[in-house]
Amino acid sequence: MIKVWGSLIFLAGLLVISILVSFTCLDPTSMDTAFIGKPQPPSLNHIFGTDELGRDIFIRAIFGARISLMVGFVSVGIALVIGMIIGVLSGFVGGVVDEVIMRCIDMLMALPTLFLILIIQVILEPSIINIMVVIGATSWMGIARLVRAEVLSIKERIFVTAVRARGLKENLILFKHIFPHTLNPIIVAAMLGMGGAILTESVLSFLGLGVQPPNPSWGNMLESSLGYMRDAPWMALIPGILITCTVLSLNFLGDGLWLLLDPKAKDANVKRT
Repeated sequence: MIKVWGSLIFLAGLLVISILVSFTCLDPTSMDTAFIGKPQPPSLNHIFGTDELGRDIFIRAIFGARISLMVGFVSVGIALVIGMIIGVLSGFVGGVVDEVIMRCIDMLMALPTLFLILIIQVILEPSIINIMVVIGATSWMGIARLVRAEVLSIKERIFVTAVRARGLKENLILFKHIFPHTLNPIIVAAMLGMGGAILTESVLSFLGLGVQPPNPSWGNMLESSLGYMRDAPWMALIPGILITCTVLSLNFLGDGLWLLLDPKAKDANVKRT
């Protein structure tokens, strides 16, 4: 549980700092003209150093964290809404509707998601809103399959048969007795999905199809460091470490929630240890 608590503290701190920075006068695009073309290593004045344009990497990393977390929250929220609606519909209605939906999902999952996102981003004008919508609209299929499986399992249980025998309407059975039992795996999937969304945004920004300069994101900070890997390695090291720590923390937190919310997983983990 140490890694779970450590991940929670790291993510909470990152979130708080990202929110508080909005109420400051810090500007991630401000340049120190004395350092243009001469990146400075970490020092007391610039604790993470400066980049090739004399901009403070610490300030840019904080603003980049705000963008990455926003992309994670919003894109996963979009994926959850679409995935839950389609998964519940497919699992509860069943029959031909379920078969058609599942074959469509199989076809969509067979497509290379990253290349699909790249194509859409090339067609659309790169912007943070487009990134969130595109990532969310291309990552709901796994959630839909997960929700469908849970609904198929739960609707055959004895307590559902009992409330159906009482003459309760089907929509009440679905939303009052079936859907609440699907929330635990959905919460875990959301945490894991946030890490994937942050990685995707970083890749898009690195390729120039995501957040556009001079606005900072961890991805475009990595891209701008390519020409200075030997002389100024801190330019790549800082955003790289932040991306790695954030994604790992989300995965550790997702694993922790899975153990907490699923008694079977907890028992299996105890036996394994």
